[in-house]
Amino acid sequence: MALGGVALHHVNVTVPPEREAEAKHFYGRVLGLEEIYKPDAALSRGAWYQLGAAQLHLSIEAAQPPSRRHVCYQVTDVAAAERHFRDAGIEILDDERPINGIKRFFLRDPGGNRIEITEGASEN
Repeated sequence: MALGGVALHHVNVTVPPEREAEAKHFYGRVLGLEEIYKPDAALSRGAWYQLGAAQLHLSIEAAQPPSRRHVCYQVTDVAAAERHFRDAGIEILDDERPINGIKRFFLRDPGGNRIEITEGASEN
């Protein structure tokens, strides 16, 4: 049986407690996501953000070793996005496995979560 009406609702990323403020600054100010209401039933730490039709949930968890797991954000101008992150003091990681024809770069948020930024057509 195939699942009907499947859509992405949210992605959860974790940061250690001592990096929570930096992570909130990163997602709210640097990435520019809108912080949204978090139900009382959710833990008091962390934050929720609107990300297009989906959400990003920031949770607090003990530090984890870096991995290749990642979330990919699509932007209309990858070069401008890279300049924006560099200007914000964010380190750009080398693309270990470049793919011909795909404009992208990687970085890590304050919790060490890997992020891919790739270029795509505007939805407007």
